[in-house]
Amino acid sequence: MPLPPRWVRRLLFAPGVILLAVTVLTTVPAWALLALAVSPFVPGRLRPLRLLWIGCVYLLWDAAALIALFVLWLASGFGRWKRSPAFQRAHYVLAGWFLRALFWQARWTLRLSIDVVGTDPDTALPGRPELVLCRHAGPGDSFILIHSLVNWFQREPRIVLKEALQWDPAIDVLLNRLPNRFIAAGDGRDSAVRQIGHLATGLDDDDAFVIFPEGGNFTPGRRLRAIDRLRSLGLERMALRAERMQHVLAPQPGGVLAALEAAPEAGVIFVAHTGLDRMLTVADVWRELPMDKRIVMRFWSVPPEDVPTGRQERIDWLFDWWDRIDRWIAANRDDVTTA
Repeated sequence: MPLPPRWVRRLLFAPGVILLAVTVLTTVPAWALLALAVSPFVPGRLRPLRLLWIGCVYLLWDAAALIALFVLWLASGFGRWKRSPAFQRAHYVLAGWFLRALFWQARWTLRLSIDVVGTDPDTALPGRPELVLCRHAGPGDSFILIHSLVNWFQREPRIVLKEALQWDPAIDVLLNRLPNRFIAAGDGRDSAVRQIGHLATGLDDDDAFVIFPEGGNFTPGRRLRAIDRLRSLGLERMALRAERMQHVLAPQPGGVLAALEAAPEAGVIFVAHTGLDRMLTVADVWRELPMDKRIVMRFWSVPPEDVPTGRQERIDWLFDWWDRIDRWIAANRDDVTTA
């Protein structure tokens, strides 16, 4: 379904979410009693009640974020100064607050824990911008990454996202006020690469440019299609390398190359995680939720002087790192425990 125009999303979607949140808030006791009544017939500990709570919390979180964003819009002179450094910083601070609240609830309701098992000493070193390259697998991994960058490393992320994420009104409003890029499915590879290069231009000392080089969440089918695409392009050596990687998709180097070219002064951070790997379909999400899970993360930092300079050398370097991430996932995925 095509994304509606921005004016429709602002005038209908955002107020609609706030109205829905008020409606749910006033009727939640009745829904809670119903969820409690059916819980004995559904596998899992009070699963309907916990899922109802999760849904209500996220809806109220979305509505509260929209109200706070509206207040910021008013304070910025009805949006006139929303791109000024002060109001840009205010939006990042607001994002940090709301992400902390969201993950506090996730820890309590979903019994979700996030552990970092290794981080290079100079990860997100103050005084230089960073390009953050993360594997993509499972629902919510982008939220986890941005939460870590904003609240653990005090970074201001610039993110490359799929256009469909603008269906969420709070994400739509917040991220369109900050320097991010929503890539549409019909943009084409060349257009997407140009947008990525433009977004990575002019990074300052506390910026973190975030990209998911795989282009989508890992699934076995997407892995095979990525390998077939490499073969169709005549890249047999890369296809063979991709076949050896079992837990990640072959990285698409175009966007990474554009970002490296646009920000030669930036360090590079590679991010791997495991714990959401089994949640590939809607049925998987239903089976796995409530989560009761431990998500394990690993950050590796590469200083700018250690980044290769030639195009092919950078492509080989990216595949080398993705192979390393694949091996890390294989060694750590069994470390995920169920409480």
